[in-house]
Amino acid sequence: MSRLFSRISHRAFSSISIAPLAYMRVFFGAIMLWEVWRYFHHNWVYTYYIRPTVYFSYYGMDWLRPLPGNGMITLFVGLGGLAFCIMIGLFYRLTMPLFFLGFTYVFLLDQSNYLNHFYLVALLSFLLVFIPAHRAFSLDSRLRPKIYAATAPAWTLWILRFQISIVYFFGGIAKLNSDWLRGEPMRMWLAQRTDFPLIGQFFTEEWLVVAFSYGGIFIDLFAVPLLFIPRIRWLTMALLVSFHLLNARLWNIGIFPWLMIALLPLFLPIAWWERVAINQRRAFDSYKSDTHKDNTYQFGEKGKRLALIFLAVYCSFQLIFPLRHFFIPGHASWTEEGEKFSWHMKLRDKQGIITYICLLYTSPS
Repeated sequence: MSRLFSRISHRAFSSISIAPLAYMRVFFGAIMLWEVWRYFHHNWVYTYYIRPTVYFSYYGMDWLRPLPGNGMITLFVGLGGLAFCIMIGLFYRLTMPLFFLGFTYVFLLDQSNYLNHFYLVALLSFLLVFIPAHRAFSLDSRLRPKIYAATAPAWTLWILRFQISIVYFFGGIAKLNSDWLRGEPMRMWLAQRTDFPLIGQFFTEEWLVVAFSYGGIFIDLFAVPLLFIPRIRWLTMALLVSFHLLNARLWNIGIFPWLMIALLPLFLPIAWWERVAINQRRAFDSYKSDTHKDNTYQFGEKGKRLALIFLAVYCSFQLIFPLRHFFIPGHASWTEEGEKFSWHMKLRDKQGIITYICLLYTSPS
């Protein structure tokens, strides 16, 4: 057992280039800043968090309520400022936890506003709290050269890759249901989009419905394994970029396609990132003091053990929790039991009409 732990520990804490972590920080912050702008541009802060008088709380979260007055507007302004600081790597050790707390608070306010990619953002924000993505390509490393590091532990990249893989894999698992395998609701959706440029004229053809339905399953289940095959890595990335661009054009799914595209370079080999980092390291060498040497994260045996326990618990939860709907009676797409937090993305289309009848009772005088 100790030998196995030693092998896992050696792999997890081996040094890799810090460049992909810095890349992740920059693009994550930029996309979050864009998302905050979208909330103000579409007036969603008022629509979702100020105007409503009734909120549908998550189980055990009914104590959470939107901030009174213009508090939610102030909060979103703050989230935008935090996202900008994350992007440029300023006060990262403070701004990243604050962004995670602020965004997760907004996410948990009302389950009727649940979006899979918001859940993903909350998880990535949580992971980035523990990842030293500010030690290079950042204002923090420029203002405080002592924190500069050219390398980071390998687990910091692999946990991000794992989280992205979870989204794809369970998105594919969720599509293995009778409706999707019969081509629904894809058949209905495509029939409504025949005005799509070039290929829209074929959207009512059965062969294209089958290609879209089963192609989605194939991409979700096998995209990540294919990314690790060197000969077809770039072809797979081109396929995934095309897939997400098509989704962005066809469906109204917000920042999700762009976030997934931005995350794809994390699957490039470390050797590629090391070549990218060479120029940045030379630039840093031009202004850092001779007395400042490259710092690396050092973990004692106890620290390594705690980190590996944390990673094991986190990964186990991500692997088990999305499967809970298989143990709940009924079809999750109809009952919605276990449907959230399970990466059931774009699987169904529901429409309903609600009629409210107000009965006034007047007590006899």
